[in-house]
Amino acid sequence: MRSKTPVLLTVCLLLSLPLFAQEHQHHQMTPEEMKMMEAYQKAGTPGDAHKALDAMTGTWNTVIRFYQAPGAPPEESTGISENRWILGGRYLEQRFKGSAMGQPFEGIGYTGYDNLRKQYVGTWMDSMSTAVMYTTGTATAPGKWKFTGTMDDPMTGKAQPLEEIITIDGPDKHTFVMMGPGADGKMFKTMEIVYTRKK
Repeated sequence: MRSKTPVLLTVCLLLSLPLFAQEHQHHQMTPEEMKMMEAYQKAGTPGDAHKALDAMTGTWNTVIRFYQAPGAPPEESTGISENRWILGGRYLEQRFKGSAMGQPFEGIGYTGYDNLRKQYVGTWMDSMSTAVMYTTGTATAPGKWKFTGTMDDPMTGKAQPLEEIITIDGPDKHTFVMMGPGADGKMFKTMEIVYTRKK
């Protein structure tokens, strides 16, 4: 089990930062204190990379297509996705409800941007798995992102690579494509979700 000491120290440090600002009224902050406060503020402040995700906020009707193999006809289902900013615009929360493979399906995802690592980060949890999927990504063009990560295969118990491509098609539409390895090991489109803004 990993030690929680580094996390606790970070939390205590973050909680103490406002005290530095208050104490500034009574004495001059040292250069080290100023540098530390500025670094934490810069790392924790949402910026343009976060705002770029704003086009995906709102309530969306979705059409989902699952592909079992390259060239196979997709299985189609529908759902509703509610996307909103949380934690002061630091993470875009997605709450999805619909169906998948003939079963009720719910999922929760979070997408943000890590200012220190200079990359997008994502997590996904749903009602058909006990795992949390982690991905990291970059903007490949205005309104387009590519994420990569791994997903455990229940059949083999081994991690499989995955790719996700998100494209803003306009103010009222965006698409999500997931790629995974086929039987030959080559990546193919395993899922596509088309989001249309609910009027």
